Amino acid sequence: MSQMPQQTALSRCPSCEEPVESGDRFCGACGYDLSAVPARPADSPTIAMNGAPPGGPWPGVPHPPAEFHLPADLRSTESGGHEPPPPRSGPVVGSPVSPVSGVRFDRQPEPDEYLLQAPDPRMASEAAAPAEGAASPTSCVACRAGRVDDDGYCENCGHAQPRERDHMEQEAGPIAAVSDRGLRHHRNEDAFALGTSVLPDGSPATFAVVCDGVSSATRPDDASLAASRAASETLVAALPQGTHPQQAMHEAIVAASRAVNSLANEPATAREHQPHQNAPACTIVGSVVTPSLLVVGWVGDSRVYWVPTDRSSPPARLTEDDSWAAQMVAAGLMNEAEAYADERAHAITGWLGADAYELDPHTASFKPDRPGVVVVCSDGLWNYAEAAEEMAQAVPPDAATRPLHSARVLVGHALDRGGHDNVTVAVAPFPTPPQGAGSA
Repeated sequence: MSQMPQQTALSRCPSCEEPVESGDRFCGACGYDLSAVPARPADSPTIAMNGAPPGGPWPGVPHPPAEFHLPADLRSTESGGHEPPPPRSGPVVGSPVSPVSGVRFDRQPEPDEYLLQAPDPRMASEAAAPAEGAASPTSCVACRAGRVDDDGYCENCGHAQPRERDHMEQEAGPIAAVSDRGLRHHRNEDAFALGTSVLPDGSPATFAVVCDGVSSATRPDDASLAASRAASETLVAALPQGTHPQQAMHEAIVAASRAVNSLANEPATAREHQPHQNAPACTIVGSVVTPSLLVVGWVGDSRVYWVPTDRSSPPARLTEDDSWAAQMVAAGLMNEAEAYADERAHAITGWLGADAYELDPHTASFKPDRPGVVVVCSDGLWNYAEAAEEMAQAVPPDAATRPLHSARVLVGHALDRGGHDNVTVAVAPFPTPPQGAGSA
């Protein structure tokens, strides 16, 4: 695991690890009170658990068979047609990977509890919305007494107020997504993008992209946001032009990778306080849904699940993690139980970023023969519903007609079980409903 060098007591905020100056009373990133510095936790890093059908109308798209843990009646093809790569013999020079395992760890160690928590974001809906034109609230959410200044910090206790990305919700036609900071992290490093399109034959298409910033890297929140936006823009442009959805997904991942890579080309002064930090990085996963086809694409350990409307039919996980555990199982070195019991299980072996290995986007297409919903999520959710059957139990029965409600329920599922990571989930019905259909 890449770790920052040890610093003196007051050179970094004990809450969020951001650099601080010797005379600062409060952390400029999270507002933590620096006048009473707790003892530094022991250095014991942990790993946060955090294409087309044959004969299709898009010629030239490869579709050799691929192996997935799927029910027999859900056909798939994978781009590339190759098995997951064997474990790499060693780290790439200059790459932020462990010299022992050859993989990058997805999370920095963080305290079990931040000393001053913002209110549970799910309680926000219970508060009355301010009247139109009314001034925004100026009382601190922490001490309830101090005035909040223009920078978003309490003048009394110095606590940073909730930020826009702490909790986000969006609907786009028949699909919806929710992203939440969780209960342990000081910021939300996830991002998502939703969109609708019309294919050349007039049929509708929807897409969802979820990106999870790598916390051990510089500006992971910027990385996830840049990747999700670049992927969305590519899909919006490619699908109406007749690009096969699987090819469009591949191009979207490549565009997202370029957007994240460009973040590393920052002025030297921008990183003067973090000279040893890794380049911005994130994972990506996405889906495109049409009336007859379901396409997924990913790099990293965020996932896509298929949950049929008829719960007597088996659900399925449609992606395979780029992780240490998955690599050990694929290489035949461990069985699944042994690999996922190892403390290195959730170390990622694939990501978007300037210091990543050679980009290898995974894409696959499916033709489900029954209606259902597609769940696209970061590991902040699937850590609490890892198996497809567990995810299906967490998804409400009316998810196809109430995707926003279902996304909220799934985020709540993660928060109720600890919310140790940022949580992001998108819910899309299959097949794509006619234009104009949305949440009931």
